Amino acid sequence: MQVAEELWRLLGFPHAAPDDVAFTPADVEALRLSQDLMDLGILGTDSQSALVRTWGRSFARLAEWETSLLTDIALKSGADPATELADLAERVLPRVDSLQSYIWRRHLASAASRMLAVESVGSPISHLAVCFVDIVGYTSHSKTLAEAELVEWIEHFEDTASRLVTDGDGRIIKNIGDEVLFVADDASAAAEIALEMTRRGADDDDLFPSVRAGLAYGEVVSRLGDVFGPTVNIASRLTSIARPGAVLVDRGAYEALSGLEDDRSDSPESDPGGSPYTFRRMRRTSVKGYSRLQSWVLHRRDEH
Repeated sequence: MQVAEELWRLLGFPHAAPDDVAFTPADVEALRLSQDLMDLGILGTDSQSALVRTWGRSFARLAEWETSLLTDIALKSGADPATELADLAERVLPRVDSLQSYIWRRHLASAASRMLAVESVGSPISHLAVCFVDIVGYTSHSKTLAEAELVEWIEHFEDTASRLVTDGDGRIIKNIGDEVLFVADDASAAAEIALEMTRRGADDDDLFPSVRAGLAYGEVVSRLGDVFGPTVNIASRLTSIARPGAVLVDRGAYEALSGLEDDRSDSPESDPGGSPYTFRRMRRTSVKGYSRLQSWVLHRRDEH
């Protein structure tokens, strides 16, 4: 009973009183499956809370969006909304359920392939390029938009960013309102994605908003679909100090992209031969957690 209550809470559902009629045979089957996973060692004391909580949050967001979508369709149908919504749910949800299972399995296969391709199989630590990209002037611009316009603007940003990241061999970790966080195994892949986003943001004829980016390369801890560690923190800090339309990189990314171990020349301009990029070293900057953070502004050689 205690395990069932804990799992129910972790999934994000409200507490049910002992006399409430709140559970179905499906809930009993879910509890049985959970116990099976515990017996198999998949759900343990060290992973149960985090994994189940992540399931709850992810599916709660998905359910809210799907319900909103079906409700909008029902309201526009001209029929009784409740009847139309029930009919839509009966016809649509089984298909959505199958598609969700398919997408999950495809991502599972992709994640397994990436895991098996690295030397440290099973280790949560890997070398990755981490990049944050955020919209310039989001707060001020959002105040000028109606609610529907704001939603459309953000959805266009997220959709375009997702396409650019996927096409560029990167992986979206999460969208955070006006910001997207993605990773790539290769620093050059991440650099090309970030530079393409800033290029499109600088084009007045492109609906993609003006953005700035921070890119770092180094050891990253991956956990439950998210990434953590100093490399992630540095990428975030670089984004906060980057100018509109600029891509700032840290030392790890600079070395990976330039092929140079260090830059100790007197000139702030760095043009490593053989690299498709040029760099401009910035003054060291004090940001939260880093007293003298070194960074470089990244440019494509053919555009600088």
